[in-house]
Formats: sequence, structure tokens, C-alpha cells
Amino acid sequence: MTRGNQRELARQKNLKKQSDSGKGKRRDDGLSAAARKQRDSEIMQQKQKKADEKKEGAK
Repeated sequence: MTRGNQRELARQKNLKKQSDSGKGKRRDDGLSAAARKQRDSEIMQQKQKKADEKKEGAK
């Protein structure tokens, strides 16, 4: 028994699968690590402030 082109089709399918999986890993927004850290820190502080206000409003 021979495999025919099954091996080649499986190879192509795997290549496509591997290339698709790498698409959404990480967006490069052009920021350095320090700038990204600063931006994320500001966002988290805003979220925490909003959560604290919501918590105070519930009491």
C-alpha cells in the first residue's frame, strides 16, 4: 500500500495551521517595553479607581 499524496497534504495542512496560530500572538504597537509598561500601569490605575468608586457607591 502506498500513501499517495496523503503525506504531502498533511504537510501543507500543518504548515497552514502553524502559520495561522502565529497571527494573533502579540500585536506590535511600536512601543518600547518601558512605554508599554507605563501605558499598562496607567490603564490599571484607572480601572482600580473606577472599581473603588463603584465599591464606595454600593455601600
